[in-house]
Amino acid sequence: MKNINTYLQLAELFRYPESDSPVKALACQELLESEYPEAAAILEPFTKHFISLAEDKREELFTKTFDVQPICYLDLGYVIFGEDYKRGSFLLNMQNEQKRIGRDCSPELPDHLYHVLNLLTIHPDKEFVDELAAKILVPGTKIMIKEFDSAKLELKMKVIKKLHNAIIDEDLNSGNVYKYAFQALLYVLEQDFKEAIALYNPQEENLVNEAFFSKNNSVNQLVNNYKID
Repeated sequence: MKNINTYLQLAELFRYPESDSPVKALACQELLESEYPEAAAILEPFTKHFISLAEDKREELFTKTFDVQPICYLDLGYVIFGEDYKRGSFLLNMQNEQKRIGRDCSPELPDHLYHVLNLLTIHPDKEFVDELAAKILVPGTKIMIKEFDSAKLELKMKVIKKLHNAIIDEDLNSGNVYKYAFQALLYVLEQDFKEAIALYNPQEENLVNEAFFSKNNSVNQLVNNYKID
């Protein structure tokens, strides 16, 4: 991992906006310009639009993107495993790993993107970090990006309008700047974890049938022993 601060800064982009969120977005933009110029160029449309919004509009954008008829979800277990029982296994183990390093993830779930990115920076087991990045964060981020595909987005907007008789803001109707945040994150992950990605080379369509934790990891025993009633 080149710079853990990069992931801490990127993680802030996926939190519910607060009064200092524009400052954090600018700090992330500046850090990427220094460390990952290509990622900075990708993120720039997000940063410019985000900091131009009033506080209530930033909150509204986040809510419409991730909470109310969401374009995508920020909980990686759901993103990758859907309703499959392995989602429960993954969530249980992420909770244990977060507790292991003393992180309290409430009110979000422990597999929320913000918390997983923070976990990535301070977890003591390099093998775990590599596997987390290659098998979960990279494919999960790719899935999230796909949800911003114009055709999928148009269909979702039609559903929202039909269900709620809603007038959709132009930034959601014609595109959503959060896709640039995901694309910038993916670029950084793919640069920093090239070797891990090549080693594990997860097939996204088969992730639901594979355990995340390695067989030698004690946490994997919890996955294997986990049962759904």
